[in-house]
Amino acid sequence: MKITKFSHYLDKLEKTTLRNEITAILADLLKKSSPEEIDKICYLVLGELAPSFRGIEFNLEEKMVLRSLSLAFNLPPEKVTEKFKETGDLGETALALRGKTKGKDFSVQEIYHHLLEIALEEGEGSQERKLRKLAFLFKEVDKSFLKYLARIPVGKLRLGFSEITILDALSWMKTQDKSLRPKIERAFNIAADIGLIAKVFKTKGLRGIEKIQAKPGTPILAARAERLPTAEKIMEKLGTCFAEPKFDGFRVQIHIDRRPPEKTFQKQTTLLGSSSEPLVAIFSRNLENITDMFPDVVKGARALLQKNSSLQSAILDGEAIGYNPKTKKFLPFQKTVQRKRKYDIGRVSKEVPLLVFVFDILFHNGKTLLKEPFSKRRKILEKVLVANPVLKLTPQKKVSSAQELKKEFQKAIKQGLEGLVCKKINAVYQAGARNFNWVKYKKSMESKLVDTIDCVVMGYYRGRGKRAGFGIGAFLVGIYNPQKETFDTIAKIGTGLSDKQWQQMRKKCDQVKVSEKPKSYRVNKNLAPDVWCRPQIVVEIQADEITKSPIHTAAGGLALRFPRLKRFRDKLPEDATTTKEVLEMYQIQTNGSRS
Repeated sequence: MKITKFSHYLDKLEKTTLRNEITAILADLLKKSSPEEIDKICYLVLGELAPSFRGIEFNLEEKMVLRSLSLAFNLPPEKVTEKFKETGDLGETALALRGKTKGKDFSVQEIYHHLLEIALEEGEGSQERKLRKLAFLFKEVDKSFLKYLARIPVGKLRLGFSEITILDALSWMKTQDKSLRPKIERAFNIAADIGLIAKVFKTKGLRGIEKIQAKPGTPILAARAERLPTAEKIMEKLGTCFAEPKFDGFRVQIHIDRRPPEKTFQKQTTLLGSSSEPLVAIFSRNLENITDMFPDVVKGARALLQKNSSLQSAILDGEAIGYNPKTKKFLPFQKTVQRKRKYDIGRVSKEVPLLVFVFDILFHNGKTLLKEPFSKRRKILEKVLVANPVLKLTPQKKVSSAQELKKEFQKAIKQGLEGLVCKKINAVYQAGARNFNWVKYKKSMESKLVDTIDCVVMGYYRGRGKRAGFGIGAFLVGIYNPQKETFDTIAKIGTGLSDKQWQQMRKKCDQVKVSEKPKSYRVNKNLAPDVWCRPQIVVEIQADEITKSPIHTAAGGLALRFPRLKRFRDKLPEDATTTKEVLEMYQIQTNGSRS
């Protein structure tokens, strides 16, 4: 496919906000894509070059792209900057500076490989080489693609859809409806690479999709827990179950394989160490490769291979939490989260040592365990996790009554933990799903709500009085509506933050601010913030209750009463609390159970 034809589809996608129309446009694009290019087209329409876990990034800021435009069109940097201030958009700036020159009609594959080459530049002088190679493309590429070319390196293509819409489009491509989406999505949940899924579906259809299996090095979307208000309700729903402590840390998925990892894009992206060593990769719940951040966990995984000679490969699901070896106590989340950093890793790993409580095993010695009952997976896990300084088996208690469950709950609270996760004994592992195989039982915080709510920050309002100095006085948050792929407002928050948190919120927001409301936002005009943010910042919000609202758009008009920030979360925006979940929490709040 030529870049002019591809750009025509991008133009159509940019001009519409209608979900079915976006799906139909994508379906037509994918249908006309060749098997050799369909994966690259899927990445490019999302403004990416690869799935996030591959770690392929441009590492270019707006000012660097402006420098590249200056080089491309032989213009003074100040003139380029002036035009950017006028348009507020890199793409429109590039178009204005280029003039009427048409340019070369590259193929999509040629453009993709040029961009990949730029992203993979490393070492001394790499930034300058990136700028010059990007300038070459600005100068040579057909004008139809120019604005998209300028936006992609800084992650601002944002056409208003995610991988989920592409899954719908793949189904639409074959059947003119979304009927195949559930089967395609199941494959995506265990191999979260939209390009791979599209290529297999294009070439081998559903039969190929159904053969996709988990493998070390490719993260699996995490299973998630539902919520119920009381021990009695939990036992009524699950019956005899396993109760495990709920640690207040962050989710990690650890991949181990005695075989060295394959090289990807001519660059090793999943290994900490040399390519001759066994694979050890660590992924966050939002599929980011965080291996380099946790040398102590990598060391623990390697020790597991050394002590357990029968272990060839495994994918482990667990929770990492900071630990004080002197007091034998767990550290608060605010301390634990300091470990998620790209700099000073060695120093901070000594200051905040981690324990990883492993609670599930999803793959073992070449075989997927996702469809095995939890009781069987647990027995395998117990044999795999021999004595280890970092990787610990999560404690577990089998309970058969509400009284027993309450007793275990009180034990967890006395340890300073959040509560329990209760699990069906014979449940399979449903990747990417939230259901009643697992149920959270959390400590009450004098609230009518059964749980906190994870929200996406949509924008902020400028500060007045004391907060004028912060530049922020309140912020708008929303929840995710997966049916419409929108973010719907649920609260405007102006209290409950420390001065440090206000400063942190302003800084985070300014890093992702955009000039206009994102297409995926549903916001009443009376709530429009002064500064819009693209959906990237996820926060955990505590509130007293859910109430009816005439101006908020979530779940037909629900809002949070007395909302306050609990903490920032490391989650994908699509993993925020959904409208369906909020409705269920509202029903529990008002009726004590689901209606």
